[in-house]
Amino acid sequence: MSYISELHVSLNAAEELNLQKRDFIVIDGNLNQGAGGNYIRLWYKRGSVAITKVQVSFNNDMFGGLNNAGYTPIEKDLNAGAWGDYLYLWYFQGSGEFDTPIVEISVTTEAADEAEKFADGWERVACDLNRDTTGNLIHLWLKREKQTYICDVTATDSYGSDMDLFEKGYIRVDEDTNRGAGGAYVFTWFRQTTDPEKALKEIQVSINEDQYLEFQQQKYKQVVVDLNQGTGGNKVILWYKKRSNPIKAIGLLLNKDVVTDDQEAGISVIPKNINEGNTGNVENLYVKQ
Repeated sequence: MSYISELHVSLNAAEELNLQKRDFIVIDGNLNQGAGGNYIRLWYKRGSVAITKVQVSFNNDMFGGLNNAGYTPIEKDLNAGAWGDYLYLWYFQGSGEFDTPIVEISVTTEAADEAEKFADGWERVACDLNRDTTGNLIHLWLKREKQTYICDVTATDSYGSDMDLFEKGYIRVDEDTNRGAGGAYVFTWFRQTTDPEKALKEIQVSINEDQYLEFQQQKYKQVVVDLNQGTGGNKVILWYKKRSNPIKAIGLLLNKDVVTDDQEAGISVIPKNINEGNTGNVENLYVKQ
């Protein structure tokens, strides 16, 4: 079986030519689309050793856990010349229980194309590759060798446990749930399994005390970290349950209008703003079933 085994980024025509000579294959789409700056392209190679995880960093504090857990950085700023956040791609080649090989990789440069990708079974990497620019919403998409399901979720409000979580097979949702609100950088995390019997069946969010008590009474399990930690806004808690109809993906939306509920694609947007009670961006979690 041939897998996606290596990734690279070009920032100019000379680097494109060099990667072509090294037998890399280019992916359609400028990762700086609409933002000005360099014409940035993503490239890949196929091989027998699969990439199983792809992450994005947008601040220096995100480097440590990735480095220490054995991720490979691509040291090319994905916002080069566009004055946005310094963005870097990282990838990991694992063979553990929570590592499923990536067999296809793609990019969308138009928000309108995202629903179709979900419907076709692609997995969306959370971070907008034009983060903090005025350009298009750019997302990386992955297809795996087998269907995967979400089997664990958690959250962090510091970087101290990043290496441990990466080593335990978690994938970080690389967008801050406190975006624009101040407070701690809070990230949600998940693990994937190919066994639907181990999958989570339902994920919910509480944004007030009444909802908190409701989910508690309904025997949901809670993620301890407040997704609004340090913002002064409502206490926002993530809850989950194992029941029926396993969840295949979870992610974060900064604009709910980009991907609305789509029954055919299996997308459900959880209608709770996880920045409730503060002045930050409106953010919603979505699940795919």
